[in-house]
Amino acid sequence: MSIADVKKNTDQRMQKSLETLRADLAKVRTGRAHTGILDHIMVEYYGSPTNLSQVANVTLIDARTIGVQPFEKKMVAVVEKAIRESDLGLNPATQGEMIRVPTPPLTEERRKEMVKLVKGEAEDAKIAIRNIRRDANEGLKKLVKDKECSEDDERRAQDEIQKLTDKFVAEIDKQVIDKEKEILTV
Repeated sequence: MSIADVKKNTDQRMQKSLETLRADLAKVRTGRAHTGILDHIMVEYYGSPTNLSQVANVTLIDARTIGVQPFEKKMVAVVEKAIRESDLGLNPATQGEMIRVPTPPLTEERRKEMVKLVKGEAEDAKIAIRNIRRDANEGLKKLVKDKECSEDDERRAQDEIQKLTDKFVAEIDKQVIDKEKEILTV
């Protein structure tokens, strides 16, 4: 293991943490409808839990309504039940083979709760980034201890890892600000 390996591994792990945050933020509902809020819904399909997107076509009908069209007729009731029982607070309505999922407008109080939720997700991501930095610094100390690099090289590498950490924390802050604007826009 070299300093370059430690830095590369650190960068990749921090990138994954940022991608996880983006995915988590995409699930947070804003006032507008978007198909991403149904991504994590699982339906019972021939005895096994299956992602909704694999048993139905999910589209936007208008700014506040999502359309869900199951590929098989018999799945309509199952899909509707899965959406209704999800933790999203949505109330789907079936029209023939199409399930319409209206997204209710958010109240001011609910918007503030959503912002708190987003900030909590961001704080978790920052903690993950800091833990990755700590692991990287421990890896660098081990390299010095095993005499695979000098203390000067370790110090330079720690500075670079700190810059990487700062870059990812700034990106997390930017993501939060963007999501906050999206949530608070009426």
